[in-house]
Amino acid sequence: MRDKYDVAVIGSGPNGLAAAITVAQAGRSVVVFEAQDAIGGGARSEELTLPGFFHDTCSSVYPMALMSPFFRTLPLEKYGLEWVHPILPLAHPLDDGTAVVLDRSIEKTAENLGADGKRYDELMSAIVEDWPKLEGFLLGPPRLPQHPLLAAKFGLRAVRSASHLARSTFRYERARALFAGIAAHSILPLEKMLSAAFGLVLGAAGHLVGWPFARGGAEKVTDALAAHLRALGGEIRTNARIESLDEFSREQIILCDVTPRQLAKVAGDRLPDGFRKKLEKFRYGPGVCKVDWALNGPIPWKAEVCAQAGTVHLGGTLEEIEASERDCWERRIAEKPFVLVAQPSLFDSTRAPAGKHVGWAYCHVPNGSNADMSQAIENQIERFAPGFRARVLKRSVRVASGLEAYNANLVGGDITGGAAELRQFFLRPTWRMYRTPAKRLYICSASTPPGGGVHGLCGHFAARAALSDHFESSRTSS
Repeated sequence: MRDKYDVAVIGSGPNGLAAAITVAQAGRSVVVFEAQDAIGGGARSEELTLPGFFHDTCSSVYPMALMSPFFRTLPLEKYGLEWVHPILPLAHPLDDGTAVVLDRSIEKTAENLGADGKRYDELMSAIVEDWPKLEGFLLGPPRLPQHPLLAAKFGLRAVRSASHLARSTFRYERARALFAGIAAHSILPLEKMLSAAFGLVLGAAGHLVGWPFARGGAEKVTDALAAHLRALGGEIRTNARIESLDEFSREQIILCDVTPRQLAKVAGDRLPDGFRKKLEKFRYGPGVCKVDWALNGPIPWKAEVCAQAGTVHLGGTLEEIEASERDCWERRIAEKPFVLVAQPSLFDSTRAPAGKHVGWAYCHVPNGSNADMSQAIENQIERFAPGFRARVLKRSVRVASGLEAYNANLVGGDITGGAAELRQFFLRPTWRMYRTPAKRLYICSASTPPGGGVHGLCGHFAARAALSDHFESSRTSS
C-alpha cells in the first residue's frame, strides 16, 4: 500500500508538509508518515502547565514564515491561519531601566539608538530596499545570483562575525546590544564568521514583515498546511513510525524530513559507507533549555516599553551576550545566559484564561545537556522585571536532552537542524544538499538549505528536486 503513492514523505514538520504540498501541486500522489499521534514537529501547541494555558511546544515566533516566497503562494488564511503582530517585534532591556527596541519602522528604531541611529538606518535600509532582488538568492539553495553586485554588497557584510560588524558599525552600547541579541539567534559564537548574516536577515525581517505569532498557537500553522495538503489530495498518517526504509520498495520516491543522523539510521544499506560517514560527521549545534509559565499577570518589566513587544531579548550588553554564546559552544553552562522571551498572550487572548497570561523562554546550552536552566533564566527575567517569580502559577521545563526525546529531529536539543558554521552553512548536509546517492531518496529537513526556520523552503526545494529528477512533466529548476 505504501508504494501505491508517487512520493512518500517521512515527517510532518513544516518542511515535510511543504514537500508534500509541492508534490501534490504537481499532480502527483503523496502520503506523509508521522511517528507521533499529532503532526507538526516543533510547530505544535499544548497545555503544558495548567488547563486553558496554551503553550507553543518549540517554535513560536515566525518572521520567516511571512518572508517565505513559498508560503506566500499558499492560501493558508483560507484554513484559519491568522497572524498576530505585536506593537513591537522586539525589545531589549538594559540595566539602566531603559530598553532598545526593534520597531517595524527603520526610522523609529533609529530614533532610540541615539548617535548610532543614522548608521543603523543606512545598514538596514539598504537590505530592506534590496530585499526583493536578494530574496531568491538568500532563501534557497546556492546558485548564481541574478543581481551579483547587490549579492556581493550584502555578502561582504553577512560573511563577517556579528561581533566585528557590531563594533565596526556602531559606537555605543544600545545599538551593539540590539544587533547582538538578534544575531544570537544563529546559536553561533558571535565571534564566528556568518553570525552577522542572522542579525542582518532577522533584523530586516522585523522591518519588512514583523515578528508575528499565529493566533491560537503554532499548531495553527501546521493545521493550515495539513488542510491545504488534504485539499490537494494528499494523505497524512499519524502513529506511523518508519524504523527502516526497508518498509518501502526501492522504486519508491522518498522525501525525509529528518536530520542526517536519522537518515543514516533509517536508510540502511541504501546509502554507501562513504556518504553515511559524511552524514555521521554532520555537526549539530548547541541545544536549548526551554521554560514555559502560566502567569497570574503580565511580566512586570522595569522598562514599560517591553510590554509592547512580542519577543524580549535578555542579555544586557554585546559583551555579555558574546560570553553566553561562547560558553555553550565550548560546552560550558553560562552563569548569565542570553535569554529569549516570548509573551504571546499580551496580543492573543486565546492563549490563556481572562486576566491570565502565558510566557516562554529559552537559553542556549551545550548539545545534549541535562542542565535545568530555569533558575538562571528566571534570574535574568527578575533582573529586568522584578517581581516576575511572584506571578508564576506553574512552570514546565524541558532540558536539551528532553527536547530530543520529544522530537527526534531536535538532536541534543539543537533547534536549527545543525550548526550553521561556515563549513556546513551553504552545502548542507553535503554538497548533494537535498539529493543522496540513492536516486529515489531525498532529505527535506532544516539540515538542507536555506536552513532552520519555519518557512517550508527546505521541503519545497527538495520536492522540486525529486519532481525534476523523476517526472519530466514536472521538471523545473531547483
